[in-house]
Amino acid sequence: MRGTVRVALGLEYDGTAFSGWQAQRSAPAVQTLVEAALTPVAAEPVGLICAGRTDAGVHACAQVAHFDTHARRASRGWVLGANTNLPADISIAWARAVPQHFHARYSAEARTYRYYVFNRPVRSALAARGAAWIRQPLDHERMQNATAALVGSHDFSAFRSAESQSHTPTRRVEALNVRRDGDFVIMEITANAFLHHMVRNVAGLLIAIGQGDRDPLWAGRVLESKDRTQGGPTAPAQGLYLWSVRYSRAFGLPAPRSAMIAPLPWG
Repeated sequence: MRGTVRVALGLEYDGTAFSGWQAQRSAPAVQTLVEAALTPVAAEPVGLICAGRTDAGVHACAQVAHFDTHARRASRGWVLGANTNLPADISIAWARAVPQHFHARYSAEARTYRYYVFNRPVRSALAARGAAWIRQPLDHERMQNATAALVGSHDFSAFRSAESQSHTPTRRVEALNVRRDGDFVIMEITANAFLHHMVRNVAGLLIAIGQGDRDPLWAGRVLESKDRTQGGPTAPAQGLYLWSVRYSRAFGLPAPRSAMIAPLPWG
């Protein structure tokens, strides 16, 4: 019998209808549907490992996953075959054979998330599934001023959920930026890894600062407290996107295709 090959995939999905990435018995998950779509193409069961386990309602522009298989298929065959079996809100963008030592999770050097806020008094019919709606004006410059305290290697206990199973709360944030684009306020954060709900908790804190409820120095005080109860509310899931995952160029993976979101109103 032929040995296995390792295949990496790039995926995008609208997380609205799903319980998250990870397979669950009682709720629809992205992992379950993609594995089911790949299995007939491989003519054998497929099990996926992903770069980031997105939560219920969270979207992805450039999720990366890998699987091992005895099947030999062209990249086009994996992509077209699986997409034929997938619902409209999940798509495989690319497939590549990779070395056996590649690991979608452990080989990742950094991950980038974006959080979108639709910021105007009247709700949007078009952005309702893809951005959190905040009616009150947000001062994005105040929000940006607060980010400096969160960049670097820190104990992010104050930004992790009670369900977080990570053995250490320390994470290294490479960059955290806030900008406005018309009616949208966009927060982008890059780190080596993230704790459960960490990005949504950072977004919730920055939103409170942008609304004027707190001063920018509050971010540093919350971080130093190491106490989740000292922070702001967790921002809604629908504004969050796994935007890109960075790997060594040696693996030859396609560059993150975040531009694929461009046709949407908030791209």
